[in-house]
Amino acid sequence: MTKIPPEDRDRLENAFYLPMVLKVLERDQIVIEKSGVKLPRPYIELIEETMIAVQRELAVVKKYMKDHGMKVIKLKSDEAFTLYLFVYKGYEEQHNYFNPRLRNHVENLLRYYLIGRLKSMSPPSSGLIRS
Repeated sequence: MTKIPPEDRDRLENAFYLPMVLKVLERDQIVIEKSGVKLPRPYIELIEETMIAVQRELAVVKKYMKDHGMKVIKLKSDEAFTLYLFVYKGYEEQHNYFNPRLRNHVENLLRYYLIGRLKSMSPPSSGLIRS
């Protein structure tokens, strides 16, 4: 049984989900810059503004984790699973994530940051907790 409350678990998960979102946005920005899109600037601006929003949220998550003695460490990864160590106020727990679940959640977060936050949609349920 986990000793980590759901809200703090969501923050710990965001500590690895949000950097994944940033990586996707960075790669997409490069693809758009190199593509033959007639007017790439609006797309690049959207990606840059989205990256800023994600970076702000990640900074909030990191500060909260530091202030509350929380840490996430990626232990190992293979084709199917990724194992993370959650350190929570002196306790250590290992959490194994199915890679397609990670990808799907990153996609949902990407959808939220690109579209939902502009439409005032609520964030995906398993994640994004604001302090």
